[in-house]
Amino acid sequence: MVLNYIWIAFFVIAFAVALVKLIFFGDVSVFPAMMDSTFDQSKSAFEISIGLTGMLALWLGVMKIGEKAGLVNALARILSPVFTKLFPDIPKNHPATGAIFMNIAANMLGLDNAATPLGLKAMEQMQTLNTKPDTATNPMIMFLVLNTSGLTLIPVSILSYRAQQHAAQPTDVFIPILLATAVATITGIIITSIYQRINLFNKTMVLTLGGFCLFLAGIVYGFSLLAPAMMETVSTSVAAIILMSIIVGFILAGMRKKINVYDAFIEGAKEGFTTAVRIIPYLVAFLVAIGIFRASGTMDALIAGIKWCFVSLGIDAAWVDALPTALMKPLSGSGARGMMLDAMTHFGPDSFVGRLSCLFQGSTDTTFYILAVYFGSVNIRYTRHAVACGLLADLAGVIAAILIGYMFFG
Repeated sequence: MVLNYIWIAFFVIAFAVALVKLIFFGDVSVFPAMMDSTFDQSKSAFEISIGLTGMLALWLGVMKIGEKAGLVNALARILSPVFTKLFPDIPKNHPATGAIFMNIAANMLGLDNAATPLGLKAMEQMQTLNTKPDTATNPMIMFLVLNTSGLTLIPVSILSYRAQQHAAQPTDVFIPILLATAVATITGIIITSIYQRINLFNKTMVLTLGGFCLFLAGIVYGFSLLAPAMMETVSTSVAAIILMSIIVGFILAGMRKKINVYDAFIEGAKEGFTTAVRIIPYLVAFLVAIGIFRASGTMDALIAGIKWCFVSLGIDAAWVDALPTALMKPLSGSGARGMMLDAMTHFGPDSFVGRLSCLFQGSTDTTFYILAVYFGSVNIRYTRHAVACGLLADLAGVIAAILIGYMFFG
């Protein structure tokens, strides 16, 4: 129901802004631009879905091998002490636990192409436990928030874009991004736990979250010892090695269990194809709404209004010039990437605005895209508190990025 209101709001607000621009400013190009955007975004939604088909087929095929080899169940047993606290409605040792962990691990390594198929697999397995098939369950929402908070240990793409923009030190945003995205993720977990009345003050969760913070501190310290060029090389290499090890490890485990690895892969790959087709309507709906919102000039008007308010109050508004990236990120990953590149091009990659836009890009994820794709894959219509929790985690990431940006670069 919440998505329904948000979707309608995109169209109504965009139409109202476009009318104002036409009537009071004589902008005759706004409505043609909006219509062009609807066609472009419809095409883009289809292309994204088709582009996902290959990756879905690959990773759901690999996951099927892992399931039949018993690796997913083994992983679920290992993680059950933590996951039974964070996802109390998922039975102990359920296969969904393994898929959830692999999705989170892929996200942390910045492996988006691997994370999405694994996330869709996790949603499919959680749906088997759902007594109301059209309504999001508590575990689904917690899982979605973990995804939308965008925890990434190795932001390879952002570092690469900074290098392309000839930043003096492309990796100088690495530690700030890591801190900002950690704040978003921990905040998301806490907020969702409050909604779902999950007690985080127990030995297992305190040790887990404490260990996670120490792990982050270790990564920060280790990477701080590396030269900028070496940091990027290590980041890329580690991600690729882990990814390839998973594929080969699953195949070897399947051979050890004497299953037909090829047939298992094909079985899983077929599921990937049907999933890709199923999410097309949901992608079209949201990408078209977002495209109209942008083309109407609503985003520009919003930024101008925010800047005017802070300037009027005598508060430093330098960060507002980077805000388009933060506002676009929950709506569109490619749109936010474009905003980030535009900020670095216009203000310079080593400027405060250029660096802060990178922090915004890395601190959260594409909330509405993830909701549309993940919930759409299992035909969820009622999202309950998923949108609120996801957006609050995003807000925490944005605020943390601003504060950390001033701390490091202000």
